[in-house]
Formats: sequence, C-alpha cells, structure tokens
Amino acid sequence: MLAGFILFLALFLLVGFLSSRRSDGSAGDYYLAGRSVSPMLVGLSAVATNNSGYMFIGIMGFTYVSGLSVIWLGFGLILGDYLTSLFVHRRLREVSQTRDALTFSGALATWQGAEMRWLRLVASLMTLIFLGAYAAAQLSAGGKALEVLLDWPVEWGAVIAALMVASYCMIGGFRASIWTDAVQSTVMYVAMVLLMVVALVSFGGIGASYQALAEIPDYLNWFAAGDLLVPGAFGALLFVVGWMFAGACVIGQPHIMIRFMALEDRERMGTARAWYYGFYASFFAIAIIVGLMTRLHLGDIGSMDPELVLPVMAVDLLPAFLVGLILAGIFAATMSTADSLLLTCAATLTHDLLPSNLERPALLRGATVAMTAFALAIALSGSQSVFSLVILAWSVLGASFGPLLILLALKRSVAEPQAIAMIIAGCAAVLIWRHYGLQGAVFEGLPGMAAAFAVYLVSAPFLTKKEAAPAGAD
Repeated sequence: MLAGFILFLALFLLVGFLSSRRSDGSAGDYYLAGRSVSPMLVGLSAVATNNSGYMFIGIMGFTYVSGLSVIWLGFGLILGDYLTSLFVHRRLREVSQTRDALTFSGALATWQGAEMRWLRLVASLMTLIFLGAYAAAQLSAGGKALEVLLDWPVEWGAVIAALMVASYCMIGGFRASIWTDAVQSTVMYVAMVLLMVVALVSFGGIGASYQALAEIPDYLNWFAAGDLLVPGAFGALLFVVGWMFAGACVIGQPHIMIRFMALEDRERMGTARAWYYGFYASFFAIAIIVGLMTRLHLGDIGSMDPELVLPVMAVDLLPAFLVGLILAGIFAATMSTADSLLLTCAATLTHDLLPSNLERPALLRGATVAMTAFALAIALSGSQSVFSLVILAWSVLGASFGPLLILLALKRSVAEPQAIAMIIAGCAAVLIWRHYGLQGAVFEGLPGMAAAFAVYLVSAPFLTKKEAAPAGAD
C-alpha cells in the first residue's frame, strides 16, 4: 500500500518539477503561465480543482447517509455551473487580457477601466481568508485518508500534502499546478472507476447491488424527505434550485476562474468547457455509485465518521498496492485543489496587497510558503468536517463575487461603493444563514447571492455611475 502511494506521489512531484523547465521566471508566468495553457489542460485542471477532496471524502459521507437523493445535489451543481459559464468565462478571459490582470481580484477591480483600489483590497482580503480555510479543508481530507489507510495520525497527512504542494508550486508556479492537475485528474478518475467496478462485482453485479440497496428504507428514494425542505417532487425542485446556486457559485471561486483566464486563445473556450463538463458529469455519476456501495459493504458504521467510508471500503475490497492507488487518488483530489488555492492566495498577497515593486521571485515563493503554513495551521486546529468547511468557503466566495461578476459580464455598470456593498452583503447573508442553521433547508449561497443582487437594485437609483469602458471584443 505504501509503495503504491509513494509511487504516485513521486509522479506528481516529477511532473511539477518538470513544469519549471518551461518557466521564464516572470511574475506573469508564475501567476498565469503566460496565458499559454491549452483547452484540454484548462478543462482538466479546472475540473480537478473543482472536484477536490470533498468528492472523495465529503460527498462519500453525504451519500452514505442520504442515499440516491444526493443525485439532485450533483444535478444542481453541474447545471448551475454550466448556465453561468455560457456568458461569464469567455468575457472574463478577454477582460483579463485587455486589462492585463493577473489575478481574479485584479480583473474585478479593473474591469470597467479605472482602477478601483478599495474593491481590490476588499476582494483580496476575502480571497485570503476564505481560500485559506478552503485549502485547510483539503489538507484535512488528506489527513483523514492517511489515518484510515495507513493508521497514521491525521496531522501527518495534512503535513505531507502541505509539503508536497509547497515544493512543486514554489518551483513551477501556476504551470506546475496546471500540469499536476492534469495528471491528478487522471489518477482520480482511474481510482474512482476501479473502486466502483470492484465494489459492484464483489457484491454480485449491478442487479444484485440494486436489489440490496432497494431493501434499505428510502435509500433509493429520489425524493427522500430527510434531505428536502418539502417532501416529494416540489421539494426536490427547491433542492435543485438551491444547489444550482451552489453550481453558479463557481464563478466566484478565484482558484477555478483563474484557469479560464490562462487559456491560450479565448476562441477555444468552448473546447475547454467540453473537457471540463465531460469529466465533471461522468466523475460525479461514478462517485454517487461508489458512495451508494459503501452502504452495502460497510452497513451500519455506528459512531465512525461517515467521511471515512471510502478509504475503509477500499481497504476491505482491494489488494494493498491498489489501496495505495485509491489513497493517491484522494491525495490527488486534495492537492489539485490545495495547490490552486494556495497559489491564488500567494498571487493575491503579492500582486494585489503588496506594492508591485516588491514582486520578486523570492517573494512569490515566500508568499506561497506563508499561505501553505496558514492553511496547515487551520487544518491542524480545526474541528469542522471537510464537507462543512468547503461548503462554507464556497458559499461565501460565490455569494460575494458571483453576482458582481455576472453584472460585469452582462456589461452593467457598477460603482465601486455598490460593488463593495454587494460583496459584504453576500458574505453576511451566508454567515447569518449558517448561524441560524438554515443551510439544511436551502443552500446558503442562494440567500447570499439574492442579498448581493438586492443591494445593487436598491442602491442603483442613488448612485451616479460612469458607463463601463469597453473591455475586449464580444
């Protein structure tokens, strides 16, 4: 098991180090790979970054507990993501090039021509805080996997993941993240397919597995009342709408959107999106099947953390070397997101918050190490579940940045005070919603985005706004 795990970790490191041979040493290359990334690599990197440790750890626990009704979560996520991509991704790519923006915060702050310094500051601080927490969740997911599979303390896995990510990101920057993401997405996919096939075959095939699952009360009920605000199809519709907003929140995730900003040619955005959604939809479907099978193979797990069901099932079903592959898949999922998060935070720190004349190679690498240490500290001290921490960060960022980006992409003029107020309102609404425990009824990103849009609509008549300067061709 350990040999298989180490073999794949060595592969990830090798790819990350090899990427440095393509680097020209500039800040633009470290931040955005010189905007020279192919559509395939953009798509694979974006989906690997999106399908983080929560897919192997968080979603597995959620599916084990909830059953087939988790399908609405996946449907809502992908549909909401797809609908916003139709008009946001290409626009962001062309504006970022026109404004020479190397970071997500920079793109928002310069979108309408003039520099909005306070908007850049607020967006940057939000990015550092919540992407740091998001990265901590990824390191924690890796630690949980090592705890189950190798019986190591959970802290060890977090430290190993942090050291690996920091090492290849320091050397290769954004290009290392992109290249390793492509390899990691392949390992993730192979690991999940392998576990699905073995789990089905060991239980007698698809038919026998289905019959056994059907005997569990409400487990294959698409409209299980336990997960829905209102039982039945209408409740499912509300659930999907809520998670569509979760999918739409992807446009507010700086670590994902920066990948589309790095595309070599904006005219090839359709190809990049095809790679992204093809991988995303198929991977999520396979993950749901694996999650359902954990219930059959493990039965009642008692007080065990449901987020550990996938590695436990892997140990029960697979030879040791292939368990190493599963562990590598989990680590690939965590690292492919963690490296993106940490590099985005480092770029935000050095490019958006520090004076540009301090933007030297040593500082860029130092910032990467500092952000890794920050995330690791949260991972080692935090008590929240991976799923909970990821959803919180995802919701806050999506509700804070998503509505603003939608308005800008639709060429609506937004004054700087409006933009800042929208960000604050979206964040506050999500935190209030969670504080009162309402996220189980409706995804917290929905009221957050609604609050941000409401601020824009209410403030519009009272603010004098300049027309937005043209930002690239349509």
